[in-house]
Amino acid sequence: MRESQAADARPYHHGDLRRALIDAARRVLETDGPSALSLRAVAREAGVSPAAPYHHFKDKSELLDAVGHEGWMMLNQAMAAAKAKSAPGEACSALGVAYVCFASDNPALYRVMYDRARNKESLPAPTADADTPYCKVRQTMIEAGADPADALELELATTAAWCAAHGLAEMAGFKQFEPLKAAVGGELAFFKAVFAHMGLSPRRL
Repeated sequence: MRESQAADARPYHHGDLRRALIDAARRVLETDGPSALSLRAVAREAGVSPAAPYHHFKDKSELLDAVGHEGWMMLNQAMAAAKAKSAPGEACSALGVAYVCFASDNPALYRVMYDRARNKESLPAPTADADTPYCKVRQTMIEAGADPADALELELATTAAWCAAHGLAEMAGFKQFEPLKAAVGGELAFFKAVFAHMGLSPRRL
C-alpha cells in the first residue's frame, strides 16, 4: 500500500527525472535506512517505472554519489546561512553548530556523504573550489586571525575545526550528555558551549 500511495502522491514531472530520483533516494534513506535503498525502491518512491532510473544512473553506486553530492550542497547552504547570522567573533562556532545540527537532522544522508567521500582525495566540492563547507571553515579561520601565508598552520587549524565538529556530531546524541544539555539551557546551548571550550581560534605565531 505504501508503495502505490507514494507513486500516486509523487508523480514524475517531465524534465526533472534526475532531481526527482535524488529526492526520492533521500526519502528512502531517512525513512527506511541505507539497506532499503535500491534503484527499484527509488523508482517506486518517485512514482516512475523500474527502468526510469537507468536513464540517469548506471547503478546504485552512482545514485549514492549523486545523493552524497546533494548532501554536501545542503551542508554548504546551512553553514553559509549560519555564518551570515552569526554575531561578531562567533562565526567559527556558528559553522560548527550548523554542521552538528545538519548531521543530527539528516543522519542517513550524513552517513552517505562520508561513505562516498571516504576514498576520494578531497571532500566533494558542491559548487566551486572556493565555495565548499571545508573552504568556508578555512576562510572563517583567516577572518578570525589565521595567517593566510602560513599554509601549513592554516590547514592544521581548519582540519582541527572540522574534526571537532565531526566528533561532536558523532557523539551529540549520547544519553550521558542529557544532564549537561539541561544545565546549559538545551541542545543548541550545549553545542555552543562545547565549541567555546575547544579553543578553535587559530593560533597566532
